[in-house]
Amino acid sequence: MTVPPAVDERITGEPLSAFLGTATDDRPHVAPVWYLSYDGFIWFFTGGRKLANVEANPRVALAIEQRGEDGWLVTLRGTATTVEDEATRDELADRLFVQYLGDPDAETFRAESGEPTGTLVRVDVGSADVREQ
Repeated sequence: MTVPPAVDERITGEPLSAFLGTATDDRPHVAPVWYLSYDGFIWFFTGGRKLANVEANPRVALAIEQRGEDGWLVTLRGTATTVEDEATRDELADRLFVQYLGDPDAETFRAESGEPTGTLVRVDVGSADVREQ
């Protein structure tokens, strides 16, 4: 399953907060991530404990929220896979930085920082729920 169009419309293009939930050894771990909804998948860069958890148990959940008068909450569940392809990594890093930093700040950030920190992760979405707030 890919990200459903009605969900994709809500979560694409805005620098929204997303929280990634992982679990290993029956211990949940929730942490914020910058994400990108692109080509039917959810993408993010991560390292440390989040990456270790994804590698140990690829079943993940993401919660993305839009606050305010027309607020909503999207919950996505799926399977995470690390992606090593450099061309894909570069393309998605550029898209992600534009989404969160805007043009031209994204170009400046890439020029100064070089490569994005962490490993690229793709989430194949298995289910998606939307709740109006």
